[in-house]
Amino acid sequence: MKVAQRRRSAEPVKPAAIEVSIVMPCLDEAETLAGCIAMAREAIKNGGYAAEIIVADNGSKDGSQLVARELGVRVVDVQRKGYGSALIGGIEAAQGQFVVMGDADASYDFAAIAPLIAKLREGYDLVVGNRFLGGIKPGAMPWSHRWIGNPALTFMSRVCFHTPVGDMHCGLRGFRKEAFEQMRLRATGMEFASEMVIKASLKRMKIAEVPVTLRPDGRSRRPHLRTWRDGWRHLRFMLLFSPRWLFLYPGLALLAAGFLVGALLETGPKYIGPVRFDIHTLLLAGFASLIGYQLVVFAVFTKVFAMQQGFHPPNAGYSAMFRYLRLETGLLVGAVMFVLGVAGTLIAVFSWQSVGFGSLDPSTTMREVIPAAVLLTLGVQTVFASFFLSILGIDNDADGVA
Repeated sequence: MKVAQRRRSAEPVKPAAIEVSIVMPCLDEAETLAGCIAMAREAIKNGGYAAEIIVADNGSKDGSQLVARELGVRVVDVQRKGYGSALIGGIEAAQGQFVVMGDADASYDFAAIAPLIAKLREGYDLVVGNRFLGGIKPGAMPWSHRWIGNPALTFMSRVCFHTPVGDMHCGLRGFRKEAFEQMRLRATGMEFASEMVIKASLKRMKIAEVPVTLRPDGRSRRPHLRTWRDGWRHLRFMLLFSPRWLFLYPGLALLAAGFLVGALLETGPKYIGPVRFDIHTLLLAGFASLIGYQLVVFAVFTKVFAMQQGFHPPNAGYSAMFRYLRLETGLLVGAVMFVLGVAGTLIAVFSWQSVGFGSLDPSTTMREVIPAAVLLTLGVQTVFASFFLSILGIDNDADGVA
């Protein structure tokens, strides 16, 4: 029995599984990094967490890596530049079930991360801090960010993606490592914060927010954030990630307006007070129809590609649509429009012949030529759009991609 006890005591003790990984993106943060690490350790001690601290260094030249290593913190060197790149590198190296990320500039109190972890333990996939609920200390946030940029971008995210948060860009947040892997985040810059919330919303993950306090950072140098550059990157990402608002809704509006105005002017000029609308307006209506149709097609292309690549979740509406809209259907519709366009062109030629191929009255002939040209163009666009969707594989396996 004593031999068995000695054998058991000689066996190596397995380390406790890491529950929480605290990841700090770092680029020249030597002034504040030690303080952030101390706050994180205080939170770990108070919460009794099995945790690790990771500094994801993005090429610091002020000795930040040395500060972290001297304090016994794990350093992950990330070569690819950018806030998002640093975080992705650090999070991928994290071993914890939960990940808490926060800036290393002392603007957030890592000692107050217990509410985030509590929400994650409740089963939430993503927990975002809300600085507007927790408080923004004087000098902590520029007025343009506080009253214009952040509220505007947050409102836009709510409209376009139904994100359930009131502060899209808070840098202190927690999430399940498994949820992060499902998000497949790609943004390398500051728009990483938007991408995380948007993708979590699109994938219908459980999202919560908790109040956090933002303090003035402790650095003597200028912050890495650039108001207009990074604001545009956030806005650009939202637009590119929302084909409905970027392509579909503007396209449908142009298409409807073009068809309505065109149909009215086909019967003759129209007046609104002293203003006369005639063939010139009809021509613009034709162009509006073409542009609108092209935008709608772009919306379909973008949505299908995003679903295939896993950027957007499956959409039942697209599945139902592509059960009926196959390559052959598109070719048939395109051919019909093209034939109608050819017929309209022939009518215009016969009208020209009726006057001996001489001078024509534009107010009459353009009402024949413009619709014909629009139908010819729409027919060609429909045929080639159908082929492109076929290349994406929609007609072969609708249920698998939509």
